[in-house]
Amino acid sequence: MLDVVAVVLAALACVLAGLALRRTTSRPSGEGVDALPEDVHGLRQEVAALKAENRDALRHLSVVRYDAFGDVGGHLSWSLALLDDAGHGVVLTSIHGRSEARTYAKSVSSWSCEQQLSPEEDEAIEHARP
Repeated sequence: MLDVVAVVLAALACVLAGLALRRTTSRPSGEGVDALPEDVHGLRQEVAALKAENRDALRHLSVVRYDAFGDVGGHLSWSLALLDDAGHGVVLTSIHGRSEARTYAKSVSSWSCEQQLSPEEDEAIEHARP
């Protein structure tokens, strides 16, 4: 999932870099400083569409590592919040014990969850908030 977000952000960065490059290239004589290529309006619309599409991407994330039990060290337990701009997404938690590890997923809506959250899950959501 994070790979898809990285590809989308890389594509957006390439578009913005192309726009910046166009602005720095010299223009033929006779054109004023304010003259813009005809396709800039279309590019602006495409960037606006990409931004609108990106709102639903799970791009706000935070990981909290901790020791779930006193006899197991190394901060091997963790809670991961993956949320979009509106605070919708999921909190994944892995509790590492001496003989087993358990994984839990809880859905998040508008930065809160209907299920009871652990303090570490609450912390992950708060750290993911922009």
